[in-house]
Amino acid sequence: MKQQYHKYTPEDQEVWNILFERQIQNLQGKCDVHYLRCLESFAPVLNAEHIPAFEKVNEFMYSRNGWEIHVVPGLISVEEFFSLLSEKKWCSSTWLRTKAQLDYLEEPDMFHDIFGHLPLLLDDVFASFMEHFGKIGANHLNEPIVLTALQRLYWFTVEFGLSAIQGQEQIYGAGIISSFGETNHVFENKITKHPFDLDQVINHAFVNNEIQMEYYVIQEFSDLYNAVERLEALISEGLDITPAIVR
Repeated sequence: MKQQYHKYTPEDQEVWNILFERQIQNLQGKCDVHYLRCLESFAPVLNAEHIPAFEKVNEFMYSRNGWEIHVVPGLISVEEFFSLLSEKKWCSSTWLRTKAQLDYLEEPDMFHDIFGHLPLLLDDVFASFMEHFGKIGANHLNEPIVLTALQRLYWFTVEFGLSAIQGQEQIYGAGIISSFGETNHVFENKITKHPFDLDQVINHAFVNNEIQMEYYVIQEFSDLYNAVERLEALISEGLDITPAIVR
């Protein structure tokens, strides 16, 4: 599949501009500095002015660390997802929400996939973590317990992770970064923030269609890479985790 850029309408371009400008302002003082620096580096090919052209984004990324976007129709299989990550390919849809959907979507769109996820793939440590994460998944596709552990690790880090790299809790997870409401929700008093602990994370079941009430805070991105290395050791020893929630 390829991005068909000529099919984007003026309204699509306007929606992208609204989402980008609004969220950049909303993230000030709330977002991890590594993400903001990476987003700034991306400015020539990823900005508020227009929907990014994936071909140009790929040229930019590949020249720096070998990562690139792989276009997908939407949600994909676990097998394909892990395979792509292991090959340093980030999967992204090309469709964009409408004006009526600015604050709520049932499944991720291009703004989430690109604005939320892509910038941190320029960070060497985070990118190495993602590649290693993908390789573990690709090597254990027939092991449900391992896949559940990986799913939980991904959820509480890549999607909804917080960091304390600057001495205060800030956002780096894409599910928060790409959401206006979630960004503000994270800083409300009623939520719970835990120090990042791999054993606790992989035993923490979650529900993906409810607002998050618990988050995990890393001290630095090397915590993530160390976590996947330790997870590999746990797998080799015989992983045992709390069952998933059944609804």
